[in-house]
Amino acid sequence: MQPRNSRLNSSALRGAVDLAAVKAAGEAAQKAEQARVERARQAAAAEAAGVAPVQSAYPLVIDVTEDTFETEVVQRSTEVPVVIDFWAEWCEPCKQLSPMLERLAEEYAGRIVLAKIDVEANQLLTQQFGIQGVPAVMAVVAGQLVPLFQGAENEANVRKVLDQLILVAEQRFGVVGGAGAPAEASGEADPYPPEDPALAAAHEALDRGDLGGAVQAYRNVLAEEPGNTEAKLGLAQAQLLSRVEGQDLSTVRAAAAADPKDVEAQLRAADLDLVGGHVEDAFGRLVATVGRTFGEDRDTVRLRLLELFEVIGTDDPRVTAARGALARVLF
Repeated sequence: MQPRNSRLNSSALRGAVDLAAVKAAGEAAQKAEQARVERARQAAAAEAAGVAPVQSAYPLVIDVTEDTFETEVVQRSTEVPVVIDFWAEWCEPCKQLSPMLERLAEEYAGRIVLAKIDVEANQLLTQQFGIQGVPAVMAVVAGQLVPLFQGAENEANVRKVLDQLILVAEQRFGVVGGAGAPAEASGEADPYPPEDPALAAAHEALDRGDLGGAVQAYRNVLAEEPGNTEAKLGLAQAQLLSRVEGQDLSTVRAAAAADPKDVEAQLRAADLDLVGGHVEDAFGRLVATVGRTFGEDRDTVRLRLLELFEVIGTDDPRVTAARGALARVLF
């Protein structure tokens, strides 16, 4: 495997304009959280009963070197998602993040493996992965590199990233970890409540192409529930589709290529890139535009990039990677 050039083979993990996929992703995130709670409950029950927990068939936390990378990371990633923690002895944030990752690897009980790489002792791997600073966290699933995040993160955000990684591994690559995944309960009622009628109306407006009506309907939902993630995603999608309506792809791309400093041209091209499923191209275009603009123009591009993050979903690994790139050009 050549880490520098590795990338996910699939197109968007969550379709840029597929509302059903957005809804499914939200439900999947809920299920992942329920699975985590159930794992913790089972572990507590086992401890109270004096029963030893089920052990994974492989170590859950391993130190990896350049010599063992192929076996311990690439080959292992066909069986279980391998999360890579790039760290250094001198790195203060690493001293908080690394123990948290180790604890979470044990808690997830075989659904991920944590590979720890000392960047000072493994400089070739550090260069191949393009590591610019530590801590940096990536994953390998079925031999494919998945950027996760760079810098210190709180535990709640790390859990969300890990849950999303596990879902991607299972749904896209068929990679399911070993021990620790709770058995599916049979005969139980559906844990998800019926859909909010106001949200359903917004979805229906979007489905029939009433973009203005959809935008207003999603805003109505958010006025009542500002934290409604599904409504935020739906609003971002409806606004995106409104912006690209009637745009000619070849004309827009030609204008963007002719003048990289033309902010409006870059915004239009990024919108069309995203609708076409070229998520990383859209993000990269706007990050580069942020890097060469100033003042109000820079703020306009930055805000548009944040809107596009909402379209894809803030837990998506490509959004995490783009956030890191954005931070680097801003600071």
